Amino acid sequence: MGRAHASAAPDQTAPTRTLRVERRSIDVVPDDERHGSPWSQFTLWFGANMQITAIVDGALAVVFGADALWAIIGLLIGNVLGGVVMALHSAQGPRLGLPQMISSRAQFGVYGAVVPLVLVILLYLGFAATGAVLAGQAVNALLHVDATWVGIIVFGALTAVIATLGYRLIHIIGRISTVVGTLGFIYLAIRLFTVHDVGSAVNVKPFEMATFLLAISLSAGWQLTYGPYVADYSRYLPRTTTERKVFTTTWLGSVIGSQWSMTFGALVAAVAGDAFLSEQVEWLGGLAGPAAIAFLIYLVILVGKLTVNCLNAYGGFMSSVTTVTAFTGGRGISPRRRSLLITVFVTISVLIALLASQDFLDNFKNFVLTLLMVFTPWSAINLTDYYLISKERVDVPALYDPKGRYGGWNVGALVAYGVGIVAQIPFLAQTLYTGPVTKALDGADISWIVGLVVTVIVYLPIARRTANPPAEMIYPADLEELDMRKPAPTA
Repeated sequence: MGRAHASAAPDQTAPTRTLRVERRSIDVVPDDERHGSPWSQFTLWFGANMQITAIVDGALAVVFGADALWAIIGLLIGNVLGGVVMALHSAQGPRLGLPQMISSRAQFGVYGAVVPLVLVILLYLGFAATGAVLAGQAVNALLHVDATWVGIIVFGALTAVIATLGYRLIHIIGRISTVVGTLGFIYLAIRLFTVHDVGSAVNVKPFEMATFLLAISLSAGWQLTYGPYVADYSRYLPRTTTERKVFTTTWLGSVIGSQWSMTFGALVAAVAGDAFLSEQVEWLGGLAGPAAIAFLIYLVILVGKLTVNCLNAYGGFMSSVTTVTAFTGGRGISPRRRSLLITVFVTISVLIALLASQDFLDNFKNFVLTLLMVFTPWSAINLTDYYLISKERVDVPALYDPKGRYGGWNVGALVAYGVGIVAQIPFLAQTLYTGPVTKALDGADISWIVGLVVTVIVYLPIARRTANPPAEMIYPADLEELDMRKPAPTA
């Protein structure tokens, strides 16, 4: 049934508790290296969203005109809906045992998948850079230095070390972030309500559809931009882990963590106004109170940002390897080259952070919404194919072979992807460009909904005519032989 490929390096043995440089990259994780439980997805994504950038994202809804109450409701709707799409990607991990973006070769072709991959790499760089700006403020506060570059560079070095060690350490940092983020944010929420009259700043503006939809778009965009890398962190779970468990734990962790942070951000923006715009980290440190507690809050901010930034560096590395190997035919990478690629990625993100730290809030808003335009069609194509066309059956060896089942280029998928992007242009609400339909809707941004719906409408009939999914899952032959020698793990 399976087709053989070059087996993994012989020293890739069963996982141990010892932290070392992860050796798996874009190759399939065999069953004897699978470990963990779905609960790890909850802690990772809860911890990754209990952080300062999510607070800023929630604050943006108020900064750009929404009342705090309606902003919170809109943010909840966007997190719930976007979280469904994000968690459906996560559920693919245990069955495939692959990073998220290499599975895109099943839809776009081995070479064609490079098109969304390049955009994904830009996504990682953008989030890593904008995250480094905020995290750098926390590092500077901890070290009592004024030079912006010091905090950004220190944070970048920490990111590079953890991302290089890889999957296991990233999950450990996620669990730590869950605990310290929960404690820190509870304390900050208590301080917010005791120091400020929050009630007088909520429900003071009438409902406006445009700003309400902006709040939905901000949180939906937050969730949807996790799609290209969420399966990277579920692929080590035992193959028998049910998709329902992975979906549920990922969805709950991401939605609860994001909504908690964004709600807090909306309330902070409502009471702080312009004071929160210039120095977000410094403002939260002041809210914490005594210097010793402020120091702990800066640590909370640093740990939260470190968690999500390691996801960005790790995903950027994975996507870079996936892009290069589409043309070289490789199925993995040595630890030395892994370290080099991650170092290069982090260095570029640090340089961007140093050069683009001004007007952060406005730039971040436009960055998120622009990425939403190019990633909603990708999500629509990937999920439509996996769940409706292929019905969770993938020829894994063919993902590495441009002459195999999926070919080099899938023109139909690329056309649908392009149409999905173009269809959103009249509905965009950006600083540099506002679409004519958006103007007619008083600035309301519904482009992400249009992108999802149009892409599915275009792609589904094309895929039904042209797709050639296998009758059942096809794994590499060496994995099947391994399965016959070892008992299957339990969920």
